[in-house]
Amino acid sequence: MSAIQRFDTAPGVPTAVGPYVQATSAGGFVFTTGQIPAAPGHSPGTFADDVRATLRNLESVLVAAGSDLDHIVKLNTYLGAEEQLPPYNKVYEQVFAGHRPARTTVCVGLWGVSMEIDCIAVLRSESEG
Repeated sequence: MSAIQRFDTAPGVPTAVGPYVQATSAGGFVFTTGQIPAAPGHSPGTFADDVRATLRNLESVLVAAGSDLDHIVKLNTYLGAEEQLPPYNKVYEQVFAGHRPARTTVCVGLWGVSMEIDCIAVLRSESEG
């Protein structure tokens, strides 16, 4: 059985605002905390810009934990409004063109952010680098 590892901070990703870590790895998987479009240098723009910023944060957390976007097996997305789905899908198709993980997308009330994404990914093997 593999050890549980917790990842408090990933480079370029804002520090967690509560009593939780950005990711936990266990059993060959990485479980991420929800990421939002907040990052140094990111200024509000279009919703598509928010999607890209959120996915960059997610990627940074995954890399820090030993995985990456290509190793996501399940993605959960929380949108603040139904009309965000078409621009979200457009960016999603660009980012995950060669690898489409299982996905759930819901519209929910969020606390002052446009969206949040979390995922489950497999760890990269040693041979993959």
